[in-house]
Amino acid sequence: MSSNALRHPVRDLRFFLTVPHDCSYLPGREATTLFLDPQESPVSGVYDSLTLLGFRRSGRHLYRPHCEGCNACRSVRIPVDAFTPNRTQRKILRRNADIQTRTISAHFDPRHYALYADYIEKRHADGDMYPPSREQYYTFLTLDEPYAQLLEMTLDGELVGVAAFDHLENGLSAIYTFFAVDEALDKRSLGTFAVLLLIELARAKGVPHLYLGYWIKECRKMRYKQAFSPLEILDGRHWRPLIAF
Repeated sequence: MSSNALRHPVRDLRFFLTVPHDCSYLPGREATTLFLDPQESPVSGVYDSLTLLGFRRSGRHLYRPHCEGCNACRSVRIPVDAFTPNRTQRKILRRNADIQTRTISAHFDPRHYALYADYIEKRHADGDMYPPSREQYYTFLTLDEPYAQLLEMTLDGELVGVAAFDHLENGLSAIYTFFAVDEALDKRSLGTFAVLLLIELARAKGVPHLYLGYWIKECRKMRYKQAFSPLEILDGRHWRPLIAF
């Protein structure tokens, strides 16, 4: 990380640790999360600086894992100008050429919630976000800040996917993606397609990275991130190629 990477000071901010709780990704382990003081608004300048240090956003909260004796959760990002889609990803782009997209602010839309609830019910009934609720969706994926945005995907006028992301100074940060779970749509690989769309959007917006959140080597659900090469991983305060790990 360059000496001028942290352009906005963060040392005067207050942070809090959660009590240890069951890890959502690695069975049998405990997790602790470091949160920015909830009284601090996640304004873009502070958010930019904390993103470079591995923080993520959930609703109005900025956080990162802070687990004693474990550093399995590693922040990863794609340098978008160095990315070239592989053969499978090129097929996915061609397969979804008929999907229309638009970017909107991260406000509540009943259509989005209906798609989200169906996605959680069918894909993540064993996860932390089950059962879905409007309040849960609202606090997680809506935010009245100019950087918080949603990428809608529609097919023949029907909503088939939504990717929530933040437009930051140093890149786009992918927050969460949900999409239609339908046998006829499964071959489209809409999750991968959403990442490819965000890579192209980052290029169009002139920002250098797409942040993909955390990668855990031992977690099967995280392996899809390795397909977006070259992938960089945060090692302390420095971003390095994932291949070294």
